[in-house]
Amino acid sequence: MSNNPAISRVALKKTTPDVSAAMGSLHAAAVSAAQDAKLQPEILELIRIRASQLNGCAFCLDMHTKDARAAGETEQRLYALNAWRETPFFTERERAALALAEAVTLVHDGHVPDAVYAEAAEVFSEEQVAALIWAATVINAYNRIAIATRMVPGGYQPVKK
Repeated sequence: MSNNPAISRVALKKTTPDVSAAMGSLHAAAVSAAQDAKLQPEILELIRIRASQLNGCAFCLDMHTKDARAAGETEQRLYALNAWRETPFFTERERAALALAEAVTLVHDGHVPDAVYAEAAEVFSEEQVAALIWAATVINAYNRIAIATRMVPGGYQPVKK
């Protein structure tokens, strides 16, 4: 596998602006659904980062770790996220969200097991489970876009709130 930076990749926003706008609208709708369901933004960032780790998306890892830090996430939890099951740093709800996000991300590997779904449904409302599934779906789509077009990490800066 070659990762030749000299090979130019398509600029999706420029080449297919309507599809890119639709993706942005999907992302906005998923964020809105999470807000309406009163899902903590910290959980959303954790699942975005975890899915990006699993997919190997450097651009999204750069973006979402910066966003998480800007929102007050600790370095310890970010460093341990790749091994979240082995640490005491994550709450029961965060663990259920991470397990669900991993199952959605790795859907090819046994689909979303009933036990994983049941664990999430036990600690989240139906609206929150739906929002978690949408958030995982959206970040997985963005990971694939960033990887396929070789978006370069490093330049993203969080919006100051």
